[in-house]
Amino acid sequence: LILAMSAILGLMLSVGLILLREMRNNSFRTARELEGTTGYTVLGQIPAMPAGSRTKVLQYLHDKPTSAAAEAVRNLRTSLMLSNVDNPPKVVISTSSVPGEGKTTNSLALAQNLLGLGKRVLLVEGDIRRRTLHQYFANMPEKGIVSVLSGELTLEEAVHRTPDFGADILGGEKSSTNAADLFASDRFRALIDEARASYDMIIIDTPPVLVVPDARIIAEVADAIVFTVQWDQTSKPQVEEALRMFHNSGQRITGLVLSQISAKGMKRYGYGGTYGAYAGYGAKYYTN
Repeated sequence: LILAMSAILGLMLSVGLILLREMRNNSFRTARELEGTTGYTVLGQIPAMPAGSRTKVLQYLHDKPTSAAAEAVRNLRTSLMLSNVDNPPKVVISTSSVPGEGKTTNSLALAQNLLGLGKRVLLVEGDIRRRTLHQYFANMPEKGIVSVLSGELTLEEAVHRTPDFGADILGGEKSSTNAADLFASDRFRALIDEARASYDMIIIDTPPVLVVPDARIIAEVADAIVFTVQWDQTSKPQVEEALRMFHNSGQRITGLVLSQISAKGMKRYGYGGTYGAYAGYGAKYYTN
């Protein structure tokens, strides 16, 4: 009798804890939930990539072109290009609410995917305070976008090319001038105009919106804004506040990306049997 009562009480306590956790959940787990809260379309849903480090992400996508992650990036590319059929976006910025949501990985994956269409792509490091692209590519030059804006180097002289990637990379560099002031300058606008004439696509990886104003300043010269939200992690108030800041600047997000989705987590939360690419039938289409 004691064992039976203990089992019943343990079950009730477990159910109570699960219900409490679900009630306190303040993040996004499905595209429908994200769209319902924000009013914006989800352009892509990118799974967490089984790569041991940032430097191995691009290699994984290159070696596994039919993996779930690679197909998800293709879906993102397709949705982005169809977001304006009459005038497809040429300058795209990638941003998020806070650091660590996967926006830089999405920027690189999107650039790599566009190369497969024969596009000439320029990847610009808009987060010059942290210089995140240096963590993905070895032998990045010390001089980059700041030297171009100062007139010390031309765009052609400053871009970095690596055979393992294929796209041209305009990296960041340390500067005594505030980054927001650099991106608000006429010289930066002129640089983007020059890049438009030389490249088919320009992807600018920008800092998080809630940290510094750089993304909203750079968005003034962009055709599309892709906003990344980390699955089951980024809080609803963070997303809402970041979007509010864009709205106050008179800017509208092109679409959202639900990033770093855990397939096991989707199954654990009960979405594994019916939810799109994470349903049981989805695995038959991918080679992981």
